[in-house]
Amino acid sequence: MSIKKEVVPYKILGIDPGTNILGYAIMEVFGSKLKLITHGVIKLKGEEDHQSKLKEIFLQLQEIIETYLPKDMAIEAPFYAKNVQSLLKLGRAQGVAIAAGITMGLDITEYMPKKVKLAVTGNGNASKEQVAAMLEYILKIKIPSEYLDATDALAVAYCHYNQRSGLLGSAGKAKDWSSFIKNNPKRLK
Repeated sequence: MSIKKEVVPYKILGIDPGTNILGYAIMEVFGSKLKLITHGVIKLKGEEDHQSKLKEIFLQLQEIIETYLPKDMAIEAPFYAKNVQSLLKLGRAQGVAIAAGITMGLDITEYMPKKVKLAVTGNGNASKEQVAAMLEYILKIKIPSEYLDATDALAVAYCHYNQRSGLLGSAGKAKDWSSFIKNNPKRLK
């Protein structure tokens, strides 16, 4: 007698942190089926100062979490900025986003941009446009080009799905494509 494992759907909140525009996406996972629930951006340019931006990030992300009830938050790690002050501000935005997730009880995982791009396209140096095109292909959806920050957030959520599913190796490198195709024939349709 075999015991059938029950598949329970869960949602992943992907975050592409920013101090002027923060991208977010909610992806639902049901077994190996993926569905984009929502994606968008939080525009912060109109806020009067950096503290107001951070407060807005915290409040709006909590509202998104309350609305969609994700289990996990996957967030992109800042790795580059034109100057040190920009990097510090970006790090604060990421920290506030993480604090919002922790406060709401989410499991938080951070991913480097190259790992995210590798998980989506197979190329750690892919452009935002290449990432968006591959996500459209994988999820069979059309993503408007004005939402590239939201698309980056969706890419982070997709990377997290791959990590949780064991489709990415523990060292962050994708398993070879022949074994992926062999183990996931339905994902290629």
